[in-house]
Amino acid sequence: MYTLVINAGSSSVKFTLFRGRDLKKVAGGNVERIGLKGTTIHYQNDGEDQIARETSVTNTHQAVKSITELLVDKDVGVIRKETEITGIGHRVVHGGERISASVMINRATKQIIEDCIPLAPLHNPVNLAGIEACEEIFTGIPQVAVFDTAFHAGLPEYAYLYGLPYRFYQEDKIRRYGFHGTSHQYVSRQAARMLNRPIESLKMITCHLGNGCSLTAVDRGQSVDTSMGFTPLEGLMMGTRCGDLDPAIVFYLMEKKKLDYRQINDLLNKQSGLLGLAGVGSSDLRDVFIARDNGNRQARTAIRTFVYRIRKYIGAYTFAMGAIDAIVFTGGIGENMASIRTSVCQNMEACGILIDPQMNAMTNQSPREIQSDNSHIKVLVIPTDEEKEIARQTINLTYTKESLDSG
Repeated sequence: MYTLVINAGSSSVKFTLFRGRDLKKVAGGNVERIGLKGTTIHYQNDGEDQIARETSVTNTHQAVKSITELLVDKDVGVIRKETEITGIGHRVVHGGERISASVMINRATKQIIEDCIPLAPLHNPVNLAGIEACEEIFTGIPQVAVFDTAFHAGLPEYAYLYGLPYRFYQEDKIRRYGFHGTSHQYVSRQAARMLNRPIESLKMITCHLGNGCSLTAVDRGQSVDTSMGFTPLEGLMMGTRCGDLDPAIVFYLMEKKKLDYRQINDLLNKQSGLLGLAGVGSSDLRDVFIARDNGNRQARTAIRTFVYRIRKYIGAYTFAMGAIDAIVFTGGIGENMASIRTSVCQNMEACGILIDPQMNAMTNQSPREIQSDNSHIKVLVIPTDEEKEIARQTINLTYTKESLDSG
């Protein structure tokens, strides 16, 4: 029994193949720069065969076809034929209000994904293209859509509504949707297992920190608030996104700088955040740290601003839930940058948060606790695995207990 996970992006298709109910990863990789110069396919199997080569792929369908050819290749493949794949899970960014969990893909599901294109114009079209490519290549194999927004679908009304005339919600569905839901759901479940407690007994804040960043308040396994909103632009300062912003700044810039809405969109999504505030020519936090260590005051301010926004949201969510049992760090920054975790948790002893410097400095990639013995709140580092979570949800939908037992 094999489960294939597909993550189709605007210029790439990532894939992972899992075997069995224990979800052992047997192959994975991606096709990047699709339709651009230097299109490359990367592939690695569990036998440590690695491939990186340029390809003539120009669209999502061709990318999925190339991935399939590698998976069944007689030399580097891990399966003999496509029909050994018994389920395919797709990452889909936006499901709007009509999707509150992972779903089997059918005509109605695809229509919902298409209807949500105005809410995620860069992602939903290519997510749909990945689904349709797999429908053609893997005829008759069950497919599942796992939505970034689904974990946040249960937000209470007071948490998802904006202070706009209510008709804009009624007519246009303008509300907080939240993103990174698959990651937040995965690490919150892993945290409960690590703490050996039912997730229904826990209140935690999950911090997904990477090029895109979001925090989620998880109360007894449910997302009750999250920092990203109608789009992924709201919330924390990120690699190139501004995060929270006084909306009047947009009007001011349009008038003062004569910017149109396309230029404003590009400015806030692609030129801001760490890239814009640090001014070192990179959105990579590691580069900003190097500049700070070389005496760049602007880079130092950008790092402090980045950390401050995280601390502010942790404080807000702690009070919103009344108390918390754990803080979870995940994502490229959250998992790998001990100094950010130190700064976020600094001077929080009075709040019951105290990390152990030696535990925090460990560089292994295993899930671990990093709080000191005196900390009342657990502080965890848990590598996210959205692909495994998508595969798990795909298996849950596509197989009965009997079919799992016989597989």
